[in-house]
Amino acid sequence: MTEIYPSLISTRGKSPRASFADVLLAGLAPDGGLYLPEFWPQISASQTASFAKSRYVDVARQILTRFAGGSFTPDEINADITAAYATFDDPRIAPLVEVEPDLFLMELFHGPTLAFKDVAMQVLGRLFSRALSKRGGSATVVCATSGDTGSAAIAALGGLPNIQVFVLHPKGRVSEVQRRQMTTSPHANVHNIALEGTFDDAQRIVKELFAESAFARAVNLTAVNSINFARIAAQSVYYFTATAQLGRPASFVVPTGNFGDVFAGEAAMRMGLGVEKLVIATNVNDIMARALNDGVYASGSVQPSLSPSMDIQVASNFERALFEASGRDSEWLTGAMERFARDRKLPLPANVLADLRARYAATRCNDQETTETIRRVHGRLGRLVDPHTAVGLHAAYKMKGTLMGPIVVLATAHPAKFPEAVQGASGAVPPLPQRLAGLYEGAEKFAVLRNDKALVRAHIEAKLAHP
Repeated sequence: MTEIYPSLISTRGKSPRASFADVLLAGLAPDGGLYLPEFWPQISASQTASFAKSRYVDVARQILTRFAGGSFTPDEINADITAAYATFDDPRIAPLVEVEPDLFLMELFHGPTLAFKDVAMQVLGRLFSRALSKRGGSATVVCATSGDTGSAAIAALGGLPNIQVFVLHPKGRVSEVQRRQMTTSPHANVHNIALEGTFDDAQRIVKELFAESAFARAVNLTAVNSINFARIAAQSVYYFTATAQLGRPASFVVPTGNFGDVFAGEAAMRMGLGVEKLVIATNVNDIMARALNDGVYASGSVQPSLSPSMDIQVASNFERALFEASGRDSEWLTGAMERFARDRKLPLPANVLADLRARYAATRCNDQETTETIRRVHGRLGRLVDPHTAVGLHAAYKMKGTLMGPIVVLATAHPAKFPEAVQGASGAVPPLPQRLAGLYEGAEKFAVLRNDKALVRAHIEAKLAHP
């Protein structure tokens, strides 16, 4: 029987169907929406159970082929996934570690930049390069980052032919390790911009550049952050591998900023994975906790925190969850997103909120609670965790009595990426992994720009004119 692979459709319903390769190279849909599959491929309970005896690479190949099989051959997919995960320090890629009875950390920081973004980005970069070489031409990648996506994109795309990479990070709002991982890149095709603003400002500028259709076409603009569906598909894999290893449905606690990593859990559920609950763990930038608990999606001012990768007040991927929760009502979704863009506030209809709450729970954690959790985990378990993972663990401890099944907290970054916060809380200096050796010696290269789309566009055009 011939396998049927889903086309991808826009959440806003005004763009034509696209192939996986189209979406890989485009990122955002032309109508401003986000791509999702027209139907979710299904993975049975027996298939999931069989993953317990499989290598992570093989599970990733099986799941990603269900989306990408119409654009790439099995050999191409297998080659790129195998090469991607050969760069990881742990062959298990996303190992589960039981830290207390029925409380697990899923370590997602064994890739090149020591953060969970590598799990998807290393695959995406290789498939992206392959798709581009098949079609010919060049691409301009523009990426807004709150800290980790930028370095992961640079690690995946730096040095590749026919690709120019522009990374915008909020000036002074990422850790020194995060910044240096981006700004010390030796590759000539990597261009860093320190934006005088917040991550939300950087993300808004990227979306506005995509909306300038003539400019976007002229430079072949694309995105590799979590608005690119390929990232979501690749991140869904570790929800399957964790569940297979546990042998029963779990509650997953996900440190959440832009909503991509936790939505990957919803994607896994829609593919048939049994999950008890997806817990959205936010820091003081708690737009998602307020949306789920109060029923109003309302942005505020971004507050700097000890977990800077989550300092986000507009969670782009929430649009995907709203689309699904509304029964894929693109007309309502388009109006809702326009209303939110205008009013910075969106009351959620009762049916949408009920659907979201059936799948998700949410809570917040302030800096004091983050510090106390790092100290508690180090004192009780002898383990250092980064501030983002600490936000997840705080949520797990807080909600333990209400969650069913084993609890899996996604450990999203290595503690060495945030040494000041970890040492300040625990008194212990996280050891510097070999991957970061020499990081503080490399020369930094970046431009500082005001929070102005026109300035960013002019900078990109100047760099492309003289690569």
